Amino acid sequence: MARQMRVIVSKKRLSSPSSASKSTCNIRESEGRRVVVIGGSVGKKVKRLQKLVPGGKGLQPDRLFLQTADYILHLKLKLDLLRALSNLYR
Repeated sequence: MARQMRVIVSKKRLSSPSSASKSTCNIRESEGRRVVVIGGSVGKKVKRLQKLVPGGKGLQPDRLFLQTADYILHLKLKLDLLRALSNLYR
């Protein structure tokens, strides 16, 4: 059975989840907060992303996505720097 991860999405009360949310994860209400339970293929993708992003292991998905965005920005800046250095030595 696939392992499930819990993510607290919002402190607002759950009215009715969108149909897109229903197909990828379970949304429950717990102590007045929306809780998303990720499982199946989404959970596998989150686990894979945790392995790819430095410092991603053990992060909750919301923090993982922020860390991923920072890492992508870091890689873009590094690429721009290497391109600029390469152009200097042509």
